[in-house]
Amino acid sequence: MSLPELSADERASALEKAGAARSERAEIKRRMKAGEIGMRELLSMDGEAVMRMRVIDAVRSMPGYGDARAHALLKRLRISERRRIRGLGARQRAALVEEFGGDAS
Repeated sequence: MSLPELSADERASALEKAGAARSERAEIKRRMKAGEIGMRELLSMDGEAVMRMRVIDAVRSMPGYGDARAHALLKRLRISERRRIRGLGARQRAALVEEFGGDAS
């Protein structure tokens, strides 16, 4: 299956939409790093940009978590490093919330 041919306007619109989503994800990650947003808040957010964020990027955005610690956490919780927020199951969401403080309810 090949990709559809886009007109110049459609391509520009798609690029603008993608750029806006990247900017939104970057702002969310910045706010997480600053401690303004926790994992519970992130997982309760709605929106395409949040749902397409990779879980590893969200964990790395938490204060005190870098590559090594984030990879170890996902391995321990049995969450694939390729998983996106949208693809998390209820138990995986609860485990992340519990890990970063707060109860799972």
